[in-house]
Amino acid sequence: MRTLKQRLADGELVRSFALGRMVHPLLVEMYAQAGDYGAFWIDEEHVSHTSEQLTAIALAGRANGMDSFVRIAPTGYSLVTQCLESGAGGVMAAQIHTAEQAREFVSWARFAPDGVRGLNTGGRDADYSHIPPAEFVATANEKVFIAIQVETVGSVDEAEEIAAIDGVDLLFVGPSDLSLALGVVGQFHDNKLWAAIETVAKACENNGITWGAVTPDAEFANRAVAAGCRLPTMGNDILALRRGIDAIKSAFADQFSG
Repeated sequence: MRTLKQRLADGELVRSFALGRMVHPLLVEMYAQAGDYGAFWIDEEHVSHTSEQLTAIALAGRANGMDSFVRIAPTGYSLVTQCLESGAGGVMAAQIHTAEQAREFVSWARFAPDGVRGLNTGGRDADYSHIPPAEFVATANEKVFIAIQVETVGSVDEAEEIAAIDGVDLLFVGPSDLSLALGVVGQFHDNKLWAAIETVAKACENNGITWGAVTPDAEFANRAVAAGCRLPTMGNDILALRRGIDAIKSAFADQFSG
């Protein structure tokens, strides 16, 4: 399986989805059977999952040819390690405000001399101890996928510096929080929001990396991809279920009337 990091580095458009409150291998398989999705990410910022759940969901992704990464709050190095050892291809930091904060997060995901990650070869990323420690350390820093979410005014202001950090593979726009921070909450087509997004896109272009985004609707997705976004997230578990229920009610409208 070609990793998400490899595919993005090659300039591919990778359509993704997110899982949060309903993390189950069957959902991964259903998205895979729908076709054309290439990756997914797991929300560990708003929801908490066990290592067993992360292992199962990452395994389901690989079984269906899809790489995954985990979004987490930048609160400490140990959760970064747990996500990587569970088999996720990478991690994404939420609520980053400064380049210095982003730089610290990157250090948690990389071994010395590039970072401060603790060494343990018992996880999936070291093939459950089949990769010798020296070999694992020599290759892990280059293989790990690291994304920084841009959803604050500070991260937009320092987007150029964040994109230039060694080890950062992707900047990821969170339009809900970013629109909130900019005073246009939920207005996903507001010029103020898109000016910030264009700043992110330009920073990525200048530093040879790409960017992704949660895309709230088709118009947003089309505009983002046209502006260089290569990891659009289109939908999540809750949205799929809610819209599925709405579609069923619509199909059986006569039975729900009156």
